[in-house]
Amino acid sequence: MKRFLITILFFSSISAGAQRMLTLDEAIAIALKNNYSIQLSRNDSMMAQLNNSYRDAALYPTLNANTGITFNNNDQLQKFSDGTTRERKGVKSSNLQAALSLNWTLFDGMKMFATRDKVAEFVKLGELGIKNQVVNTVADVINTYYNIVRLKQQVKAVDEQISINEERVKLAEYKLDIGVGAKPDVLQSKVDLNAQKALKLEQMNAIEQQKEILNQLLNAKAAAADSPSTFYEVSDSIPINTTISLGDVQAGIETTNPLLLLAKKNIDIARLTLKERIADKYPTVGFSSNYNFSKTDNKAVVNPFQPLFSRNNGFNYGFTASIPIFNRFNVKRQIQQAKLDINYQQLIYDNQQSLLSLSVINAYKDYEQQKKALALEEENILLARENVNIVLQVYKLNSTTLIQLKEAQLSLQQAYNRLIAARYNAKLAETELMRLKGELVK
Repeated sequence: MKRFLITILFFSSISAGAQRMLTLDEAIAIALKNNYSIQLSRNDSMMAQLNNSYRDAALYPTLNANTGITFNNNDQLQKFSDGTTRERKGVKSSNLQAALSLNWTLFDGMKMFATRDKVAEFVKLGELGIKNQVVNTVADVINTYYNIVRLKQQVKAVDEQISINEERVKLAEYKLDIGVGAKPDVLQSKVDLNAQKALKLEQMNAIEQQKEILNQLLNAKAAAADSPSTFYEVSDSIPINTTISLGDVQAGIETTNPLLLLAKKNIDIARLTLKERIADKYPTVGFSSNYNFSKTDNKAVVNPFQPLFSRNNGFNYGFTASIPIFNRFNVKRQIQQAKLDINYQQLIYDNQQSLLSLSVINAYKDYEQQKKALALEEENILLARENVNIVLQVYKLNSTTLIQLKEAQLSLQQAYNRLIAARYNAKLAETELMRLKGELVK
C-alpha cells in the first residue's frame, strides 16, 4: 500500500507539471511495482505457482464418462439354405451406450512423487528468477539515478566556470576601456564564456536523456502517458558507504547471490529428473474400473431369433501391471543423460561460483581505488579553486596574463571532472558489490 501511494503521488505531480523531488527510495519503489522485466519474471513465476497448486493431481485417479446414441434405418434381406427369403425395408433401430471408467496408478517406481517435488522446485526457481531480476533492476535504477545526479553536479561546475568567465569578460572590457587591456582578451573571454554556455546546454540535454532512461526503468510513461515525464528533480549529492569490507561481502554470498541460488536450484531439479528416469525401470501397477450400459431398440427384425429390445449394464474392476523387459536400452540412455545433466549443472554452479569470486574481488579493488581517488580529488578541488581565486585577483591587478588565468580555470574544470567522476564511480563500485552480494533488496 505504501509503494502504491508513493506511485500515485509521483505521477500526480508529473501530471500537474510541477518540479518535485524524486528520492532514490521512491524511484526504487516505483520500479519494483511497474518495471516490465520484473513483471515478466513475476508472470513466469505465477505460471509455475499455478502448476504447483495442482501438483498433487499426479497422485489422483482419472475418471472419464463416455456416452453415445446411434439411430439406424436399414433395408434387410436374408436368404436361408432351405430357399426361404426374408426381406424388410426401412427397419429402424437405435443403440444407446454409456460407460464410466476409472484408472488409478498405484505404483510407478515413485515417479509421481518425483514429478510432484519437481513442480515445487520450479516454483522456487521462479522466485529466485524474480529476485535476480529485482536485484538487477534496482542496480540499474541506482546507477541511472546517480548518473543524473552526476550530470547535475557537472552543470554546477559549469555554472561556476560561467561565473568566472562572466567576470573575465567584465574585467577584459574594463581594462580595454581604461587603456590597459587588449581587444583579443575581450574576444577570447567571450568565446570561452559561450563555450561554457554551450557545454551547459549539452549537460542539460544529457540530464533529460538520462531521465528518459530512468522513466523507462520505472515504466513511468505507462502510468502517465499523456504527461511530460521528466518534470521532477533528483538529489544533489551522491552518498558513499565507505565502510564495506571484502569479508562482509564474501561472507555467506552462496546463500544470497541470486545467480548462485538459481544454479543450485537447477542441480536440485536435475536430480529429481534422474529419479523420474530411474522410476521407468520399475513396473507400473494400476487399478481400473468400469461401469457400462448398453441399450438396443429394434422396431422390427427379419430374424425371429434377433431380439427387438436388448439392454446390458454391469460393473467390472481389476488390476494391471506393465513390466518393462526390453525397450532398446532407452531407459538406460535417459538415465545416463540425466546423470550427465546433473554433472553439467554442477559445472555451471562451480563456474558461476568462480566467476562470482573473481567479480567480487575486482569490484572491491575498484571500490577501494575509487575511494582513494575520491579522497585525493576532494583535496585537489580545494587547491584548484584557491588557485583560480588567486590568479583571478592577480589578473584584476593586471599582474598576470589571460593565458595563466585560462590555465587555472582549465585546471579547476579538470579537477571538478575528476572529482565528480570519482564520486560516481565509487557509487557504481559500491552498488556492484551489493548487487553481487544480492542485498540491494531485502
